[in-house]
Amino acid sequence: MADKKYLLTPEGLQKLKDELEVLVNERRKEVIERIQEAVAHGDLSENADYAQAKEEQSFIEGRIQEIEDMVKNAEIIDVNRKHTTVTIGSTVTVDVEDKGSKIERKYTIVGSNEANPALGKISNESLIGKALLGRRVGEKVPVATPAGEMIYEIKLIE
Repeated sequence: MADKKYLLTPEGLQKLKDELEVLVNERRKEVIERIQEAVAHGDLSENADYAQAKEEQSFIEGRIQEIEDMVKNAEIIDVNRKHTTVTIGSTVTVDVEDKGSKIERKYTIVGSNEANPALGKISNESLIGKALLGRRVGEKVPVATPAGEMIYEIKLIE
């Protein structure tokens, strides 16, 4: 089976590498010290510190594996390309038409691991992201959202 590709911007890849470094070089060591300290207190069957530290160690090791897999299988999104159509990595300015009013919004289309709607980063797999991909400036794109159908008019692709 082929490894899953993770679509990441250069910035997103660097954030993952930074997180991995902290987990491996700091958090892992801290939790091991906590486990050793709890073991030194004896009777592990009723030692809440030991149980909590072991649980945290499990989480950290799982996250390390997850990040290593994402870094190894990262596909970097070229965010500096000029396109006439919306692609992953594009920043798109749209007018959203909802019940007669228009609101200007700006979205950057990113891979699902980097999506953060509060920061305007939407996944290429989201309803809006899927609908905008491949579209051009001037196009009106209907998007079925949980709040009902909205029309997204593409004003600018960066």
